[in-house]
Amino acid sequence: MRYLYPVLLQQEAEGGFVATLPDVPEALTSGETREDALLEATDALVVALGGYVEAKRSIPTPTKPRPGQPVVALPVLIAAKLALYTAMCQQGVTNVALARELGVSETVVRRLVHPDYQSQIQKVEHALAVLGTHLIVEAA
Repeated sequence: MRYLYPVLLQQEAEGGFVATLPDVPEALTSGETREDALLEATDALVVALGGYVEAKRSIPTPTKPRPGQPVVALPVLIAAKLALYTAMCQQGVTNVALARELGVSETVVRRLVHPDYQSQIQKVEHALAVLGTHLIVEAA
């Protein structure tokens, strides 16, 4: 999946911009400028999707942006973690089962899939490979 989410920006009468992400309604934020609002939207998206992982919900698939509509991309490590989480959900693989395959504790796997925890990208890639999935990074 490409983790590139469209953003709706609304200029406020009193100044600043409100940013909403239609695909992830929990990601709502604002900024003094358009650029600030988009930066804040990335942070709000990461936090909201972390909530999806905690609640064991599916990660929403981004809709196609309208021409000229701004988008926010997830940081590479966060996108990799969510790809791992999604692959596990789709294949019905539990944290315990993946931990057994990787030779690590369940806590390590829990941290590999959660955006709040720092992980080494190589470890996330290895876990993806164990599931038969690969990470592809592209520049836009």
